[in-house]
Amino acid sequence: MVPPTALSGPEKMRLKKRPAAKSSDIIIPEKLYFRIGEVARLCRLPAYVLRFWETEFPQLRPVKSNTGQRMYRRRDVESVLRIKKLLYEDGFTIAGARSQLRDEIKGDKKQTALPFPGRSPADLTHIRQGLREILNILVPHR
Repeated sequence: MVPPTALSGPEKMRLKKRPAAKSSDIIIPEKLYFRIGEVARLCRLPAYVLRFWETEFPQLRPVKSNTGQRMYRRRDVESVLRIKKLLYEDGFTIAGARSQLRDEIKGDKKQTALPFPGRSPADLTHIRQGLREILNILVPHR
C-alpha cells in the first residue's frame, strides 16, 4: 500500500471516510418494489446486513419473486431506515431496537377517545324529540 503522504490530492480525498448519511436524509423513489441491491445502495448498507435484519426484526419481511429474489416494498424500506436509525444513530442494541419497534406498533393501535362535548338533560330531551319527529315522518300512523 502507498503511504498517504505519497498520494496526490484527489487520491487522498478518496481515502477519507465520508460521513454516514442520516436515515432522514434518504429519499425513497416512487416504486412498488425494490431489489435487495437497490435497498442496500439506497440505505447505504451491505446486503448481508439486510438479510440478517430479516431474521432479527419480524417487521421486515420482504416478499420473494418467482426467481427467489427479495422484493422490498416501500414500507419495508421505511422499516430498514427506521431500524438503521435506532441501531446506528440512537445507539440501541438489536434487542432494544426490536422492543422499541414493538412498542411503537402497540402505540399506533391504541384508540384515542373522541372528544364529545358534555350534554345537558335539556339537550338530550331536544334530541329525543327531534328523533321522534323523524320517526313519525318515516312511519305513517295507522
